[in-house]
Order: sequence, then C-alpha cells, then structure tokens
Amino acid sequence: MRTPRLFVPCTLPVGRSLDLPVETSHYLGKVLRARPEQTITLFNGDGQEYTCSITQVGKKQVTIHVIISHPGLLASPLTTHLGQVLSRGDRMDYAVQKATEMGVNIITPLFSERCEVRLDQQRLQKRLHHWQQIAISACEQSGRNDTPKINPPIALQDWVSQVEAQSKLVLHPHDTVPLTDMPAPTSCALLIGPEGGLTEAEVRAATAQHFQAICLGPRILRTETAPVATLSLLQHLWGDY
Repeated sequence: MRTPRLFVPCTLPVGRSLDLPVETSHYLGKVLRARPEQTITLFNGDGQEYTCSITQVGKKQVTIHVIISHPGLLASPLTTHLGQVLSRGDRMDYAVQKATEMGVNIITPLFSERCEVRLDQQRLQKRLHHWQQIAISACEQSGRNDTPKINPPIALQDWVSQVEAQSKLVLHPHDTVPLTDMPAPTSCALLIGPEGGLTEAEVRAATAQHFQAICLGPRILRTETAPVATLSLLQHLWGDY
C-alpha cells in the first residue's frame, strides 16, 4: 500500500509525538481510514521529509510520532514567478495545479483589460485559500517539499513594473524569439494572458519593463495550457528537467 504523503503547517521535531492539525487528522482518519502503527510521510516546507508513525486515531484527532527526517527532493535551480491573468471556471485551478507540478515558486493572479473575473474581498480570500490548497495537494502528489507562494491578485500593469527576475518573458503569438538564443537565467518571470489574450497595449507595457515577447510555436494555447507548456520548456532548458 502506498505511504500517504501530506503537508502539515507545523514543526515536526524528530523523536517527539504530536497531534496533527484538525484538517490533516480528518483526512487521515476519515478519508484514508488510517490505523495506529501505520507509517506516513510528512513535510512542512523546510526542505525535509519526515517519516512518522501513527500512534493514535481518535474521532477528531490523529497523533503521530516523528521517527526520522531526511532531505527531500532538491528544488529546481531555476526560480520561476508566474503572472497569470485570472480566468473563469476551473481554468485557474488547473493552471495553479499544473504550474505547481512544474516547480513554480510564486504565482500572482492578475487583472487585465480582457479579464472577465471580478472578486469582492470575501470571495477573494476564499479563492486564495482554495488555490493554496490546490497547490499543497499538487506538492503532496508530485514529491515537492516546498509549496509555492500565491499572492493576492493585482493589476497586470502593477505586476510587470514590480516583478524582479533575471529573465522576464511574455507569451505572445506574433513574436518568434527562440528561448534557446537567450542566456540561461537563475530566475524567470512569466506573464500569461487571459482567454481573449493580452491587448497590444499590455504587451507594450510589459516590453517597456524589459519583458521579452516569445512564441512557443504555430498553435495558440489556451490560458490554462500556456503556463504548463512554457514552464515545462523553461525547466528543460534552464531547470531540472
């Protein structure tokens, strides 16, 4: 049986026993039906993985004993920051999930001229929590020991003027600068437009802030596909693929 691998937002002192957070306890006890003496793997974002043994499963609480820690997977040498214009339905969920699997470090949702998503403060907080949980689940599945930071949404113009990276890229179907001609950076910011694409004014605003317009090929990608394809290529060229 596969060993459960879960994220917990707490310290994991080796040789000590502790009660897991309520959500994690519920998932282990009610969903996975874990039992005492079962081995699980936990991580908390500090770069380590922790082998633990379940000592008690109660109605609302699971207690574990931390047996040993060991280094997890090394992070990619390429730091990536995705600026993703918000999209409707589950497209944004897909982009967050797959970008996390591709090793993205920071995701900033963006508002643009053609963005059709509007969020009040209450809905915004719910969506941020929802996206963070999607990212955590993707880390649990993919073997990552760190979780990407998801920033509150901001205007596209503000993001392109603030973001810092050695290489800044904007996906644009009418430019054909090959990535292979660029020097290898250690950090990269990637701007992805909405379902209707970026306006010419937005592309000009990005290039004025030293973003390089690139095109991956002859086919125009959907807004949720574009970050996956581009991050995969960046990891292949400059990261750990």
